[in-house]
Amino acid sequence: MQLLFLTVLVLFWPCLGDPAAIAGEVPTTPGVVKWHPGHYYAPMNFMRANPNIMTQIYAELRATPALRGLQVRFAWPELEPEEGVYDFKGIEKILAELAPLNKQLVILLELKSFNPQVLPVPSYMRTEAYEGGAFPFSTFGQHTPRGYNLKLWNSGVRDRLVALLAELGKRFNGQPGFEGIGLPETAFGQPIELVSSHDTDKYYDNLLDVQRQMRAAFPNTLTYQFVNYPREILAEFVDHLKAIGSGLGGPDIFPDDPGLNFDHPNKPKGIYLYYPHMSGMIPLTPSVMQANYDNTRHDGKGRVPTIAELLAFGRDRLRANYLFWTRAPGHFQQVLDQLQRIPLQGNPAGGLDAACPKAYVSCVE
Repeated sequence: MQLLFLTVLVLFWPCLGDPAAIAGEVPTTPGVVKWHPGHYYAPMNFMRANPNIMTQIYAELRATPALRGLQVRFAWPELEPEEGVYDFKGIEKILAELAPLNKQLVILLELKSFNPQVLPVPSYMRTEAYEGGAFPFSTFGQHTPRGYNLKLWNSGVRDRLVALLAELGKRFNGQPGFEGIGLPETAFGQPIELVSSHDTDKYYDNLLDVQRQMRAAFPNTLTYQFVNYPREILAEFVDHLKAIGSGLGGPDIFPDDPGLNFDHPNKPKGIYLYYPHMSGMIPLTPSVMQANYDNTRHDGKGRVPTIAELLAFGRDRLRANYLFWTRAPGHFQQVLDQLQRIPLQGNPAGGLDAACPKAYVSCVE
């Protein structure tokens, strides 16, 4: 009888899920994904270089059970200082520091700069083959460079980004504390020099291809894309994310913003309208940025929101699985106070949607 039971167990083992997942290890079956939804703390870029601030951040994580980990930004030049030479020490350091706290790490690759002195690509790309790697953009209606965005229409730039993701996947997909990896906003920016419609279309085609390659490089890890503009591409773009199985996120929660909430008949809708339709289908990963604490609209014509209001918007309107809270000076203590009041009994996601999305075979805590 015992032998018969073991035989039946082996025959039906696939129905029970991934064996590694059952053993509490990192899953290896594609589509079985590490899944620790909830609230994440997002240090500002300068904070990672300051040991005293990081020590304080880890103390705040320890004191706030609703915070499940950190979302940390990493620039491409830091991770690939020379062509084909990779340096992941910064990621490994934070993973090691989070491990004793039993907290997770989500990273965001910074592929767009908002500083005219900073290029978001490695120095080896400043050649004709890569068309310099990046283009300067300005605020709409102005001509002064505000920062740089990738020339992702260039196949060489795309291929090098895919190569970086492949190396990151080899190193971190199997790490239990490495929760997720994502790409920054889809907003193109106003190019200082004209970019053809062909190159613009190619940019978004290649961005989706990068998402496909990232999903393949991280078969057991959350992948996501911040999406905001242009509205004309959103319907098709979000459908592709659903097919790929990558999450939908965004760089801002502006509850009253007219562009993000845009909803008029026969016109392209704002990105906030897509979140409810993707709920339960793919991961939803919005973020609260520094400007969101100050105003409910991008143009500053709204009002000052409460932390509770931002939380409710992300939880109820956007139906977030993950919510990234920027640790902004002047605001982060209020965020901590709000999160420390969240009851966690039976809900480690802190009130956010913890259900495993249909894009995954299964999810493993």
